[in-house]
Amino acid sequence: MADIDLRIPEGIAWLLSKPKRIKIAVGGRGSGKSVGVGNIMLMLCDHGERICCTREFQNSIDDSVHESLKQDIERLGVEGFGITNNNIKSSSGGEIFYKGLARNITSLKSIAGVKRLWIEEGESVSDRSLKVLTPSVRSSVADNLNDDATPPEIWITMNRASRQDAISKKYLSRAENELARTGRYEDDLIMVSQVNYQDNPWFPVELEQERADDKDNLSADEYDHIWQGAYSDTVPSAIIKKEWFNAAIDAHLKLGIEPTGAVTVTHDPADQGGDSKGYGCKKGILWTSIDEIVSPDGNTACDEATSRACNANADLFVYDADGMGALLRTQIDKSLNGIKCEIRPYNGSGEVDDKKLTYAGVHSKGSKDKPKTNGDTFFNRRTQRYIALANRFYKTWLWIEKGKYQNPDEIISISGDIPLLDKVRTEVCSIPRVPNGAGKIQLMSKKDMKRLYDLDSPGLADCMAMGEEISAPKVKARKLNFNSRL
Repeated sequence: MADIDLRIPEGIAWLLSKPKRIKIAVGGRGSGKSVGVGNIMLMLCDHGERICCTREFQNSIDDSVHESLKQDIERLGVEGFGITNNNIKSSSGGEIFYKGLARNITSLKSIAGVKRLWIEEGESVSDRSLKVLTPSVRSSVADNLNDDATPPEIWITMNRASRQDAISKKYLSRAENELARTGRYEDDLIMVSQVNYQDNPWFPVELEQERADDKDNLSADEYDHIWQGAYSDTVPSAIIKKEWFNAAIDAHLKLGIEPTGAVTVTHDPADQGGDSKGYGCKKGILWTSIDEIVSPDGNTACDEATSRACNANADLFVYDADGMGALLRTQIDKSLNGIKCEIRPYNGSGEVDDKKLTYAGVHSKGSKDKPKTNGDTFFNRRTQRYIALANRFYKTWLWIEKGKYQNPDEIISISGDIPLLDKVRTEVCSIPRVPNGAGKIQLMSKKDMKRLYDLDSPGLADCMAMGEEISAPKVKARKLNFNSRL
């Protein structure tokens, strides 16, 4: 098949460049990933390899890629393949066959001689299937190979669904930031290639018509999920939209603003001992760091956070004093003793600040005749801080995307160099509003976020919300360069 015009996009062909245990092609509709990987499997089958194609649910052969592979063989006009209702065999001894995971996962342990395992629709694979599958492929094949042979590979094609999917959590989470920058990721275990319709030289005209229609008629989140391979785990009623967050990435550079002013450090100790603890640092409007401190206990994490605050010459240190954080004040005082840094505990469950002052933010529903106060507007301090953060994101989006000038001190910028940027975006854009019988703005509790959406505690997002501390140290006037890109 070497001389045959195989339809393998460049990003998919890259996965063939070297051996690797796990190879993942991820992207949106029309990317050519399934056809590309299918053509690769036909080529390898032609070279005598035995290949198993699987997916989580396969009630019949109609649920597999069997028909698609048959059509590719016909399109290519190649000879030497025998096609039955259940498999494809080559004259060289290769074979492609099919199994479902959910009902046959234990039987996969007995597969012998399989050189490649192709998982289709990887976003649907369960935790149970993945835990059984990966070691069984290794154990079932290794005994049939000599020491010099290439180890078996697991190939995965998928669209992103939820970040809580088994494959997304185990493999994609580590790759997302690099994929956003280069479209490729590699470490000792995995290779990941992101491909979308624009990466497919064979993208059909009829799909282009459909894509253009979706661009005009779908929401940005829906379009990005279908055509750009973005996650679809948008939380209903989330107070901060992804497009607002994206506009804020390096907003100071886009607008020609030189960030100046007070340095604020925030710390979320978390309530579970082994959980990652949140850390954030901003200078004026610019978040320079949003990070996790991995520590077995809150005291060690707190020492790390205060040490970073000292190194950053922080003017203000804000920490979550609810739960475990209530025990940290003495430790923080001791760690920051001797430096000019104001320490403030944050109680998200507490009453709102400045209850009697008029609230006139973006989310205000008061009228000129009867303006609403902060106390009338917000359910608690946590809500107040998050809405202040949402207002910043919205104003930034208005300025950058709509060209509507905003007060430079009322916008937000997030460094594009933050390693956990994708996780930060997920958390920030997953804070939902819930109905409140008293007409106040109220956010969903963390307990309900976990129960309803399987969302972990948003420690990174909380660090950003804490950065909206009222009456923070005064900042110097910002320098504006009106020779900006806008």
